[in-house]
Amino acid sequence: MHRAHDSLKNIFLEPSDAKRLAIFAGELNGNIKLIEKSFNVKIYHNGNKLNIKGTDKNSDKAANALLDLYKQTQENNEITKESIHLCIQEHMNHPTTNSISLKEVKSSYQIQTPKKKITPRGKNQEDYLNNIELNELNFGVGPAGTGKTYLAVAAAVNALMNDRVQKIVLIRPAVEAGEKLGFLPGDLAQKVDPYLKPLYDALYEMLGVDKVQKLVERDIIEVAPLAYLRGRTLNNAFIIMDESQNTTIDQMKMFLTRMGYGSYAVVNGDLTQIDLPSNLTSGLSNVLEVLSKTENIGVTKFNSHDVVRHPLVKKIIDAYETFKGIKT
Repeated sequence: MHRAHDSLKNIFLEPSDAKRLAIFAGELNGNIKLIEKSFNVKIYHNGNKLNIKGTDKNSDKAANALLDLYKQTQENNEITKESIHLCIQEHMNHPTTNSISLKEVKSSYQIQTPKKKITPRGKNQEDYLNNIELNELNFGVGPAGTGKTYLAVAAAVNALMNDRVQKIVLIRPAVEAGEKLGFLPGDLAQKVDPYLKPLYDALYEMLGVDKVQKLVERDIIEVAPLAYLRGRTLNNAFIIMDESQNTTIDQMKMFLTRMGYGSYAVVNGDLTQIDLPSNLTSGLSNVLEVLSKTENIGVTKFNSHDVVRHPLVKKIIDAYETFKGIKT
């Protein structure tokens, strides 16, 4: 039962196209049902006419999300669950206006890679990419699923393709969720690789598997554990370190002092996921204090609103934050 102050909003999907309408609605109207649930509205669907019942604010946001999704059917033969979740997130976090266009919601900032065009989702992601463009050293801090790794790889690929750097170096500290490298099978390179999978996945998506493998063979893309950097200086390179919360203070200092001329470094981490022994201070939390007043260093802090994974992930992050606040 809807409350008395609920209103009815009508929208039309133009042009009316049976094939596009079927893609838009999804199997058993699954796409529409997900919009209903996310925005707490009721949607009555008749051909290209949609009636949306709910509070004015929720109805406006749902309407904008529905129009956005329909536009996506112009170029796509399906709407993936990821596309729907991203669309919902954009409109959920975006202030409603009476007539909001897709261009207004989506960032004008785009990165073109050989296989894919990458557009930041939301202000923090856009700030992050702007910081990477403006500063040689950048930190991305926040929960998993906020796009830190993916966007850093996109910026690195873009720099390599445009000859701003000569190589990409991927670094990850060898400490993961209580596991020790010595217990994993294979040589050192094989032991490190599973921890770099998110970086590889992004590279494959943007460059293709064959291209990535060729670049690795030519040492243009280098994958290395943090310890391998000791004593080296990296010139004309785009260096990405993931999971940097698992560095010690000395390791972080060593990493940052490896930067050479013409190099860019992006350091990503989540301070709620530190797997170091309790007697060690995270190099990431320490360096953010040490460099807090240093100019020409970019710091982007992400939160649950930036999560681009399943909607439950955002709710889980918020629940942990609330629980932590109650406990303290």
